[in-house]
Amino acid sequence: MDFTFIASTMLTLLKAVPTTLILFSLSIVTGGLLALVIVWMRTSGNPVLTSIAKGYIFIFRGSPLLIQMFLVFYGLGQFGFIRYSFLWPFLREPMVCAVLSLALCTAGYTAEIFRGGIRAVSPKEIEAARSIGMSGFLLVRRILAPIAFRHALPAYSTEIVLMMKSTALASLVTVWEVTGVAQRLISQTYRTMEVFLCAAIIYLVLNFIILQGMALLEYSLSRHRRAAPQALKA
Repeated sequence: MDFTFIASTMLTLLKAVPTTLILFSLSIVTGGLLALVIVWMRTSGNPVLTSIAKGYIFIFRGSPLLIQMFLVFYGLGQFGFIRYSFLWPFLREPMVCAVLSLALCTAGYTAEIFRGGIRAVSPKEIEAARSIGMSGFLLVRRILAPIAFRHALPAYSTEIVLMMKSTALASLVTVWEVTGVAQRLISQTYRTMEVFLCAAIIYLVLNFIILQGMALLEYSLSRHRRAAPQALKA
């Protein structure tokens, strides 16, 4: 092991971390918003909307993310109505294609995670809210959404970690994030072990920070469960 080379490699890869974080953040936010729409369609009770949502989830959960990314990056430009539309200046950019691919994929998984959280909400809690006059958006905002999110959080934190690791695939569509820069260094130095070791350490640190943040969020949302045993002792 050449520790001088490792230190130099680590500094080079750290410069690519902002690109990885931007890719990750945009994908999670966009995918989360899309997932909310899919969940609404999935639980709307409308047969057409439900079928569309089921089809979307099946396609994006059932096919490899890498293939989805290649189809977006290489395939969209083959359609004339896209290539000659106002969208093309955006869709020809590798970063936009990578974000779109990751967001579409995570939306399918996230929608099912959120749907599971909604199904975990007790009907009695909804009935109690309605009995005091809550309905519509107020019921969703005050009762349904907080409880459902709390139930979905453990599974959703796993999906977020998987998305951080999935950003490595963006290097295959020429987005120079951590893995892309690592592959370029390997092609120049032929030192696979040291370069990928540095990249792995960066991903481990990023995922550790994410998991700690999600654990703190889960802890803050479960205060009532921690207070219950103390109340019983009193």
